[in-house]
Amino acid sequence: MDLSRRGFFAAGALAAATVPSFVVAQDAKPTATAAAAPTAPAAPGQITEEQLEKLLKAMGLKPEKIEKRYDFVFRSVYNKEDWDLSMTSVLSADGKSIWIMAWLDEMPKSAADVPRTSLLRLLAANDRLGNGKFFAYVASNRRFVLQRVIPNENISTKGFRDALQDLGTAVCESYPYWSVANWSEKPTSTGATTGTAAATPSDQGVQAAQPGLQGAGKNPTRTATSDKGTSIK
Repeated sequence: MDLSRRGFFAAGALAAATVPSFVVAQDAKPTATAAAAPTAPAAPGQITEEQLEKLLKAMGLKPEKIEKRYDFVFRSVYNKEDWDLSMTSVLSADGKSIWIMAWLDEMPKSAADVPRTSLLRLLAANDRLGNGKFFAYVASNRRFVLQRVIPNENISTKGFRDALQDLGTAVCESYPYWSVANWSEKPTSTGATTGTAAATPSDQGVQAAQPGLQGAGKNPTRTATSDKGTSIK
């Protein structure tokens, strides 16, 4: 199973189309023929892109399809607060896994406002998350995400809801780490993060590999709720 981030970001840009091959005969013009690709047997309980949409709707969500991804809002209740989390779900390019992403805060426009210690805390938190969850940065949207990859097999409404709830719980619990508002430290003027984000071209190549995620994601919002709220734990 290919669980690379590159494989996921490519899934947002590539359509599942038959790739043409060309056979050139002597004294003849090239002729397009359909390339015969072997079809691997589907795993038990494996779902298609259309079934993923139906699954999200069966959970009471309102997915919006953009290219090959589905964007939706997932509500979690944590410590008597409602959290409306902006999420995205998409099949991997080979259809063998499903990626779910919770969109977090936007990166500050000035690199001078990005403390190195805060980024290191995010990386350190990856080791404690468990269940295949990890923090990442999507350059095309300048947003942090918390994401998880699950095998596309034995998929059920309950199992997928549990996966979203697990991701939502991790978002709420890790708020002190990804909340840009909590980044009060400032790097020194001689640090590697000085200057403005616009002046660093390192994001440009990453953006080209993430066209399927362009425009996705919003800041999570939270409001106080009553004791009648249902905990997602």
